[in-house]
Order: sequence, then structure tokens, then C-alpha cells
Amino acid sequence: QVQLVESGGGLVQAGGSLRLSCAASGRTFSSHAMGWFRQAPGKAREFVAAISWSGGSVDHADSAKGRFTITRDNSKNTLYLQMNSLKPDDTAVYYCAAARYGSIPYPTEANFDSWGQGTHVTVSS
Repeated sequence: QVQLVESGGGLVQAGGSLRLSCAASGRTFSSHAMGWFRQAPGKAREFVAAISWSGGSVDHADSAKGRFTITRDNSKNTLYLQMNSLKPDDTAVYYCAAARYGSIPYPTEANFDSWGQGTHVTVSS
């Protein structure tokens, strides 16, 4: 298991930006693909973005394409999500998660076996 701690959430106006961070400890961070998911009030948790172990491959949900960017710094054991042009619909708890393997898996929760506690993002209109 890898331990994950998210930070960087908060309240922002529509059109603004936030950068989420996820600090990892435990098993080797750089060996595993990582992902971001989010859960809005009253809704199921949904995939946002994922990145391979090296950072060479990324995948973004349609709702995130062109606005969000997932990156990682293996030297710092940290995952990031840069979120620009935020909308009220982006309001959710954002979770980082570690996949079992180094390549990006099919983007469902079942393929990620370690989760952080989440960080709240609220976008006001």
C-alpha cells in the first residue's frame, strides 16, 4: 500500500485556477500509475485524469480535457493536478489514487488500490 495525502483544495471563483497536490509515501511511488478522481455531492465518484509511472502517458476525462493537466514529480513523490478555467460543476471532493501497475489502467475505481482522504474544491459562480 502507498499512503496518499492530498492538498491544495479550496474555494475559488468560476474561471479561476487551483493546483492540487498528492504526496505519496510507502511503496515505490515511481513504479505505479496514478490518477485523480472526484465526487460531487450526491453523485458517484468519477475519473478525472491518470498518468503512467514515468509521466510519458496521460489520460484525461472529456470534462477535464483542455482545462486540467495531470503531472508527477517522481523525485518528490508527488502527483499534481493543475485545474484552470474552473466551473461550478467542478465542485467536488478530489481524490488521488495509485494503480497496481505502471501503465495507465482502464479508468475505473477498481483498478486503483490506494486512495487519499480527498481535498475539497468549491467553485463559486
